[in-house]
Amino acid sequence: MWKQLLTYFYLRKRDPNDPVNINIKFMHGMNRISIFLFLIAIIVMIYRLIRG
Repeated sequence: MWKQLLTYFYLRKRDPNDPVNINIKFMHGMNRISIFLFLIAIIVMIYRLIRG
C-alpha cells in the first residue's frame, strides 16, 4: 500500500515492467487527486477542532 502511495505522488520511480495504458494513467491521476483532497479535508477538520 505504501509503495503505491509513493508512486502516486511521484516519490518513488515506477516499475518499468508495469503496463502503460491510458486508462491506468487516468485512474492513477484520479486517485492522486482524491487522496490529495482527502488530506486537505483532514487538515481542515483538525484546524477547526483546534481553533474551536
